[in-house]
Amino acid sequence: MDYKSLPTPAHCLADFCLIPIGTASASVSAQIADVQRLIEQSGVKYVMHSAGTTLEGPWDRVHEVIGQAHTLLHQQGVVRIQTDIRVGSRTDKVQSSEDKVNKVRELLGKE
Repeated sequence: MDYKSLPTPAHCLADFCLIPIGTASASVSAQIADVQRLIEQSGVKYVMHSAGTTLEGPWDRVHEVIGQAHTLLHQQGVVRIQTDIRVGSRTDKVQSSEDKVNKVRELLGKE
C-alpha cells in the first residue's frame, strides 16, 4: 500500500486546549482571547468552552487553524506552547458538535 497517497478525512471535529508555557502571568485569558479572534476570522465553525475550543470542518483546515494559533502566540513572544487535541471523524453520517450534544440532551429528557 502506498501510504503517502492516503487522503485525510473530509471532515472532523477537533477539541483542543492550547496552553502557553512560561508567560509572565499565571493567567492566559488574553492569549486565549487572541486565539478566539483568530478562530472567528478563520471561518471554521467553533464552540469555545471552559477548557478549550471545539473546531468543526475540513480536516486540513481545522489543523491549519490550530497551527496558526501556535504561530500567533509565538509571534507574541510565547516561546513554548503545549496543546492537547482530541480529533474525531466518521464516514457513516454527517454529525455536528451540536448534533452530538442534542442527542445526549434528548436521552436525558426521556429519563
